[in-house]
Amino acid sequence: MGGGDANLNNLMCRIPYHRCPLAFCISSIILCRSSLILKKDICKPFFRFAKLIRIFYKLFKHNNMKHNKPLLMLAIFMSISISQALAQAGIKSDDKTIVYLKKFSSDCIKSMLNKTPETMSSYFDENVRLMPAFQKTIIGESAVLSYYKAFSNRFNIKEYQRTETETDDLGRMVLEVGLFTMKMELNASGKPCELTGTYFDLWGKKANGSLSLITQAWNYDHAIDFTRQLKFSEVAYADVALSSHVPINNSISLELAALNLLIEATVSQHDAFIWSQFYTGDAIVCQSGLQLFRGKKEIDGFLAAHCRELPVFEKLNVRNDRIDDLGAYVIEYASHIAIVRNGDWSGSGIGKDLRVWRREKDGSLKIFRQLGSYD
Repeated sequence: MGGGDANLNNLMCRIPYHRCPLAFCISSIILCRSSLILKKDICKPFFRFAKLIRIFYKLFKHNNMKHNKPLLMLAIFMSISISQALAQAGIKSDDKTIVYLKKFSSDCIKSMLNKTPETMSSYFDENVRLMPAFQKTIIGESAVLSYYKAFSNRFNIKEYQRTETETDDLGRMVLEVGLFTMKMELNASGKPCELTGTYFDLWGKKANGSLSLITQAWNYDHAIDFTRQLKFSEVAYADVALSSHVPINNSISLELAALNLLIEATVSQHDAFIWSQFYTGDAIVCQSGLQLFRGKKEIDGFLAAHCRELPVFEKLNVRNDRIDDLGAYVIEYASHIAIVRNGDWSGSGIGKDLRVWRREKDGSLKIFRQLGSYD
């Protein structure tokens, strides 16, 4: 704990708890709260919980509270509850990480405006993955740079803004969620175009503490009449929806395979009630062509309306080609193939999702953050 915590702890130890058991209980709550407020790096709740237990033990021993064991257990229970809540919530990254991500965002904007995408390459992981809307997945530094160069050659970008809305420390990875606006012109015709939407940037932590960009995914929150211009056939891509899926050979791949089978049935049956149970109470869902939805109430409203509009699914296959098990969180790279009909119309489509699942207190795995788009 920091200096502020140490001073508070010393003060607490001078309180005559043996004369007032209630004071012990109240001060225990203060200690728990101070560990949340004063601690700058709140990304290690379990380490902090261990420190809290040591403090409670010292208080117990120092004040000879043998006759107040129920209060001690209550204080420990409260610290466990707070630690569990922290472990489950999207935990804000430390200041150093946030500064680094702001620098990347600034460099990203400059590289697009100046048509110099190669300046972003120092941030990329060797196997960096790009998941753009209306373009199939792109994997590898060389292919990603080719995409950005092709985009710069086709469009003259006039304005580009990125606004971070949250940064979540997921353990071995960091997720930044944000909104973007891009105003540009088609180089061939001079036609003005505008794109707005949501982005997910997923970063990996290296052994030396530095970050590397693992994945960039985004979609648009409005209808677009120039989707063909957002496809770049000259760029090497991975057709993940038609490729092999992750083999089911361990507990997490088995669990996600089972969940995806239930998703297939739920969506095909237009069952909004069951569909909503896949999400955490504080989830964020970003669907292609729509504004993002925050929290259970907004998500439930969206799903109810969405299910009323869905076509008949003749076939729906949901799969994944990569899983990163982080413990409390699981990153899933999912895709789907849908064969649908509606009246006399029929067709097929493929799409992709970047999902962040979270392990809940009851052991269930639920979607914490999700961004989907069509290929």
